[in-house]
This record gives sequence, C-alpha cells and structure tokens, in this order.
Amino acid sequence: MIKSEICELLGIQYPVFQGGMAWIADGKLAAAVSEGGGLGIIAAGNAPGSYVREQIQIARARTKHPIGVNIMLMSPFADEVAQIVAEEKVEVVTTGAGNPSKYMEAWKAADIKVIPVVASVAMAKLLTRMGASGLIAEGGESGGHVGELTTMVLVPQICDATDLPVLAAGGIADGRGVAAAFMLGACGVQMGTRFLSATECSIHSAYKEKILKATDLCTMVTGKRLGHPVRSLRTPFARNYAKAEYGGMPDEELEALGTGALRRAVQEGDNESGCFLSGQIAAMVKKEQPAAEIVREVMEEAKPILLRASQWIIE
Repeated sequence: MIKSEICELLGIQYPVFQGGMAWIADGKLAAAVSEGGGLGIIAAGNAPGSYVREQIQIARARTKHPIGVNIMLMSPFADEVAQIVAEEKVEVVTTGAGNPSKYMEAWKAADIKVIPVVASVAMAKLLTRMGASGLIAEGGESGGHVGELTTMVLVPQICDATDLPVLAAGGIADGRGVAAAFMLGACGVQMGTRFLSATECSIHSAYKEKILKATDLCTMVTGKRLGHPVRSLRTPFARNYAKAEYGGMPDEELEALGTGALRRAVQEGDNESGCFLSGQIAAMVKKEQPAAEIVREVMEEAKPILLRASQWIIE
C-alpha cells in the first residue's frame, strides 16, 4: 500500500483527494470517496450555507471517515459557508479563487486542516506563512477554473517553495499520473474529472456520456478576457462563448451568457447552453465504476511503476 504524510495528517488510507467540483461534488459522492479510503470533498461553489450543511450531513450519514469541503472564496455565501464548516467540524477545508486568511483563525480553532488550491509560487508562499496544513498545486490541464502553468512545471516549484505537504492536481487520471506526481515531489494527488465517471456521481447521463466518449482534443479554455479562464468540453455552448468573448460582446453580457451554464450541464445535460467542465484527461476515462474502485485502482496501478523506478540502475 502506498501511504504518505498526507495520510497520517488526515487519517485517510490513500493519498487521493476528490476534487471539489461545483454542482457535482455533493455529499453522496464525497462519502463514497471517503469510504473508499480517499478524501471526499463537497463543493460549496456558489451555493448557500443551508445547502452545504445539508450535504455535510448527508456525507456524515454515509461515512465515519474524514470529509472535506471546498469553498470558492468568490462566492457571495463564502462567509456563511466558512462559519458552517467550523460548526460542523469537517476535517478538511480546501479553498480556491481567493485568499482564505480571514477565516484561518476560526478554522484552526475548530481543528480543521486547511489545504488551499494554488496555481502560483507566490500564493504557495503566502499560504504557507498563513499556517495552511498543506497545498494543492493545480496545473492548467484541470477542468474548471485554471491557471497558466502546467502540472509538470507547477508542482516541483511549489514543492521547492514550501515545507508543507503538497498534492498534485490537473491531468491525473490513473496510476501513471499518481507515480509522476510523486516523482515531482508531491505526496498525493487530487482528481476531479476521473470521478465524473463514478457510479455515485449524480451528473446528468448526457454529461457522463460525453466524458466517456471524449477524445484527446476534447477540451478548450474560455473566459480569459474576464480574468476567470475555465476549461470545459468543446460543445456548442463553449464555441459560441469563445466567439462572443473575442467578438466584442460587452463584459456584462458575456458574464450573463455564462451564468447558470454549469448547472444546466450538470442537471439537464443541455448541450446548447450548458458548460461541461472537464480536464484534459477526459479521454483517459473509459468506464463508469464505483468511486471506491477508482481510488483503489489508481493506487494499485501506481505501485509497480514506482517499484520499477526504485530499481533503475544509475551509473
């Protein structure tokens, strides 16, 4: 079994996090991943605190293992959700799209491990000074909001910039990706797109089918003009958004065009007006299977690769 310091820190069996995907990562999926030995994470997204509390309680009813909540700090409900995770005493909070400094004291008082997602060395250094428990270095291969650097470039630089445990995210779907992450200096991985194929993932069947039929060039990035680039599948919506983005549409109209698009993809499978978030590894997702099986499978695949690497002869 592959174990690392993140397993000891959080009390989990495998160094695998499930990404906090808005409208997708609910209490049911998070509980299934945690039951499988990884860390399941509920996505708060732009949802109100009542929804997040409900999902935490759903997860608690399904597993006794640690769970996490991802808080998008740009959300209008961020303050409310920050208080709720402290009240519910979730074991881990991951954060994105902002600086969590104003919440750190309360979270630490609730014995919550704070592990922010970072896309730059500067942010990694800042959050290390602020007392984070670990960091998730997420490269631009990932789905959803993305940064500029790739995982291969970002992870080693983050590892060099901090003494905290670092997890790699972006472009990881199997044991080869896990092994590569360890080679880059990470002590674990976070996967999002791979869990879209989980039996317990409640996305619309049309969304899941698109992932299972994806090809290597199936994604594109939009939203750079507004400062919030997002990677998603190449659908009519994504193509139309890209045309509007570089066709002179005013910012307010462009913002409105994207509002609700992810929800329509997740809940309705709407191909014309839905945004189907996906990382570049979608083509590597071949089948629907239980979340616990995904966790075990990627770790079992990684073991012989790491073993072979340890036996290389260097002259």
